[in-house]
Amino acid sequence: MKYRKLGDTGLLVSELCFGAMTFGGSGMWTPIGTTQQEEADKLVGISLDAGINFFDTANVYSTGISEQILGKSLGNKRKDIILATKVRGKMGEGVNQIGLSRVHIMQQVEESLKRLGTDYIDLYQIHGFDILTPLEETLRALDDLVRSGKVRYIGCSNLSAWQLMKSLWISDKNGFNKFKSLQAYYSIAGRDLEREIVPLLNDQNLGLMVWSPLAGGFLSGKYRKDQLPEEESRRKEFDFPPINKEKAFEIIDAMDEISKAHNVSIAQIALAWLLHQKSVTSIIIGVKNETQLRDNLQSTDIQFTGDELTKLDDVSKLAPEYPGWMVDYMQKDRVNLNE
Repeated sequence: MKYRKLGDTGLLVSELCFGAMTFGGSGMWTPIGTTQQEEADKLVGISLDAGINFFDTANVYSTGISEQILGKSLGNKRKDIILATKVRGKMGEGVNQIGLSRVHIMQQVEESLKRLGTDYIDLYQIHGFDILTPLEETLRALDDLVRSGKVRYIGCSNLSAWQLMKSLWISDKNGFNKFKSLQAYYSIAGRDLEREIVPLLNDQNLGLMVWSPLAGGFLSGKYRKDQLPEEESRRKEFDFPPINKEKAFEIIDAMDEISKAHNVSIAQIALAWLLHQKSVTSIIIGVKNETQLRDNLQSTDIQFTGDELTKLDDVSKLAPEYPGWMVDYMQKDRVNLNE
């Protein structure tokens, strides 16, 4: 296992992060996974033995059950790992039991600490944007948590480029602790992040945690054009995240050829491609069983040739969009001067 710096911090995290969204399996989360304590203990143990030191969950996953199971699975190993969770989702019927108000954040951090069985959270992330709450209120509350010692670092998830940049500016202006990472969807079948957000992350030296690297299981190797899996699958019950499936099938065909050359699975190729992207800090793997976990773990050993990377890039690249193509065009007469 290799380790990478989380943004501009001195914190080293494993390039694979164990995601506990499959733990619990209640309500809307059932199609994603129903892993209970005994199996969770086994999966967490295998991950720790493989060198994973980064674990991610959220208060909203199975309404707290995921945090409870993960906390118990980590047990006395808690001090050796980097633990991340999130806040924003609906956690009760009350009108204020959702969002990023100071009230909800302060309530939920205490609940998460109890469920996880710890007195601090290494990385506390907002799970998305809250249109009702001023960013200043959210960021001040998060800053207070860092200063109190209950939280070590703060991060965000699922923000647009302007929302993230505005947040960094507000924190800088007020002397607040800043977001150190973004957790976002990114896969070889969904490279939209590269248009605006990846350049922002590189410019501001923020870490990138990738969720759904296999596009909700579509890149697992089970799906082929005109040959969908017969068994129950996550995509059958929960068709998310949205992707261009026709293009994805072409990408899968290209990965299949490369996977055979390396004698590995298609899923491993999809994960390895992400690990070859310089902007990526850690890939969150969410698995249902030991077989999936051990397969995912092997992706860290794959090294592509230049030709293989070019082939994967060509089949999956984004179509040009404005203003991106104009920005690139306007730099052509300045490139040599910058070398």
